Amino acid sequence: MQVLYFAWVRERIGLPREEIDSSAATVRELVSELAAREDRYAMAFSDLSALRVALDQDLADFDAPLAGVREVAFFPPMTGG
Repeated sequence: MQVLYFAWVRERIGLPREEIDSSAATVRELVSELAAREDRYAMAFSDLSALRVALDQDLADFDAPLAGVREVAFFPPMTGG
């Protein structure tokens, strides 16, 4: 699946996107796999309350299943103004 990183998540990880081969069943499991890779991922995913996730461009929660998902995007909460 394609994993996209936006704003400070991209800055911490150092990549805008990457192709991931994962056996994770949920977003939370994917985050655990990513955080275990390297310190930069662990730092980016250290506080899930500071992150939002979208699956195939639809907002989702971290317990959402990944079956059939082609794209996962991680980004900070957005504010209006």
